[in-house]
Amino acid sequence: MFKTILIADDSRFMRILLKNLLNDNGYQVVAEASDGSSAVSLYKEKTPDIVILDLTMSIMNGLDALKNILKWDPKAKVIIYSAMGQKRLIIDAIEIGAKDFIIKPYFNELIPALNKLYW
Repeated sequence: MFKTILIADDSRFMRILLKNLLNDNGYQVVAEASDGSSAVSLYKEKTPDIVILDLTMSIMNGLDALKNILKWDPKAKVIIYSAMGQKRLIIDAIEIGAKDFIIKPYFNELIPALNKLYW
């Protein structure tokens, strides 16, 4: 059974890269967002099993999108990722409720983090 995923990243290239990685590892990407606000709307519409949010996006950043998704669904499983691996951002994301924080471009850690949530 596929686990469904919503990807949110303002870079189309990153969304394609992540979608291919996820599909190759048994996950099904059901929605893609190019900003945090769209990610929140798509989460409410599609209710995916997992959300993968870039930290830095236009309109609404990943932390604000995380807060809004968790306000709507406190049980949401969200992983934040960013090229900015600053300790404070990682701590903030986890304290808000992210299940994990992945530092770009080290996506070799993404599939184990996802599998840890479900398998």
